[in-house]
Amino acid sequence: MELKRVGSQPSMKGPEAYFTGTVRIDPLSSAHEPSRVSVASVTFEPGARSAWHTHPLGQTLVVTAGCGWTQCAGGPIVEIRAGDVIWCPPGHKHWHGAAATTAMTHLAIQEALDGVAVVWLEKVTDEEYKVGPGGQEHVHKG
Repeated sequence: MELKRVGSQPSMKGPEAYFTGTVRIDPLSSAHEPSRVSVASVTFEPGARSAWHTHPLGQTLVVTAGCGWTQCAGGPIVEIRAGDVIWCPPGHKHWHGAAATTAMTHLAIQEALDGVAVVWLEKVTDEEYKVGPGGQEHVHKG
């Protein structure tokens, strides 16, 4: 058994290459052989979001606080709230982050295939992001 005490793993800033806005990543559990599963808590400040990306073995998101948005390539932006669970299938291009005026935190649970848990793609543009749920324009005032 391994116990990781609160505060024993430093928080890190979401890298600018993969995130827009202020994002904090708190690692919770890394894969221990033979497992390939890792878990992190990710907090997005209002207007912050990930870049488009895929996961070779999929990803489960569990929203723990706030209100956010997610989108699958070719689909509409969907609102997600605390308590929602989202499954992103393997290879499915998507992004997720906070709503324009509300922060959001989720647990990100994913497996790595040959050491790769995520494949990062282009950033979500401000124009793509501002067309929020329901096709309504939303502007972050922060």
